[in-house]
Amino acid sequence: MNSNSSKITQAVILCAGLGTRLRPLTDTVPKPMIPLLGKPMLEWNIENLKSHGVAEFFINLHHLPEVVKNYFGDGSRFGIKINYSYEPEILGTAGGLKNFENLVGENFFLIYGDMLSLVDYSKMATAFFSKKDSIGMQRTKKTSDYADADVAELDSDMKFIKIHPKPHLESYPNAHRMRGVFIFRKEIFSLIPAKTFYEIGRQLLPGVVARGKNFYGYECEEYSKGIDTVDKYKEVESYLKNINLKEFIK
Repeated sequence: MNSNSSKITQAVILCAGLGTRLRPLTDTVPKPMIPLLGKPMLEWNIENLKSHGVAEFFINLHHLPEVVKNYFGDGSRFGIKINYSYEPEILGTAGGLKNFENLVGENFFLIYGDMLSLVDYSKMATAFFSKKDSIGMQRTKKTSDYADADVAELDSDMKFIKIHPKPHLESYPNAHRMRGVFIFRKEIFSLIPAKTFYEIGRQLLPGVVARGKNFYGYECEEYSKGIDTVDKYKEVESYLKNINLKEFIK
């Protein structure tokens, strides 16, 4: 369990997706296990989170779950602890999170397993703890280019005031793309129904805003990229080949 300090030691990585648009890469491995420079994407994400103090991970599985379990086991080979949850039927991003309600501590990271994230999680945690009234925080990017993304309107203090799922028929003031890196307080579970398909962006966060809970955006420049097509996969591999990884994975 982690306490309310400047450190967050637990992370949920959502890995239950089918990855149909990444076939044939996902015919034999689940999407988070596709190799980037010969190493599974999930391992890249675990290494980065570990470098920022995360020691315990919670991973939900559906498609080819044994591939993840056989590779990572209980996590001890990587100096961490891993808890798994298998979903016979996919429960969505928030529904999958709900299964870990009795295991996580007061504060935890959550990332989507179909992305590579080189975010500085320590800096994000510092920003999160500066918002004493926050139930959670999400990485966002202010932009007018959001035709393909769900967006949130933020106020001058970076607090979510309205959420607009795609498709969009109008433009919005102070619009931010919603990206796949989060910090949540455990209170968030009270807003997720049990054993129900439920999505973070389309249902959970609109519910947070509607109830008047304080949820904040966080902007940073570190690289992250969702990988849901073969072209995006190639783009991420190309990026990794051309950077000094020692700057990110310590």
